[in-house]
Amino acid sequence: MPIREACTDDWPRIWPFWHRIVAAGETYTWDPGTSEEDARALWTSPPKRVYVVEDDDGTVVASAYLTPNYGGPAANIANAGFMVDPDRAGRGTGRMLAEHVLAAARDAGFRGMVFNAVVETNPAVRLWTSLGFTVLGTVPDAFDHPRHGRVGLHIMYRPL
Repeated sequence: MPIREACTDDWPRIWPFWHRIVAAGETYTWDPGTSEEDARALWTSPPKRVYVVEDDDGTVVASAYLTPNYGGPAANIANAGFMVDPDRAGRGTGRMLAEHVLAAARDAGFRGMVFNAVVETNPAVRLWTSLGFTVLGTVPDAFDHPRHGRVGLHIMYRPL
């Protein structure tokens, strides 16, 4: 499946699964009621570089962004966000996109990547650890999960 940088016309194809994932309230710390306008700003505002994965028929099935996590002297540490259409999960798309974004971050001169708030019950934790991320710490009881109650938020890091 091809991965490319997103263009303005891709947002309407990202929004349906973005909304579905955030509205579920299980894996992102964003408000489940986030409007489409606010969601677009969260996902695509500069300096973010946004990527999409297309299926064979041209359907956008996943998206990610890459951005500096900090500014100034710490601007060499990246942050990223990833979403795979839940109807397309379990097919290796997330791993493929993660490997692409990690390479893009390295190529852009970032020295490491940090995730600030990974819900500890998120199945993607297994993916991140398999790609070399470690849990630096966990903020206990920080996330009100709709099925699991209060769970922690991991801070994860990987050098590039």
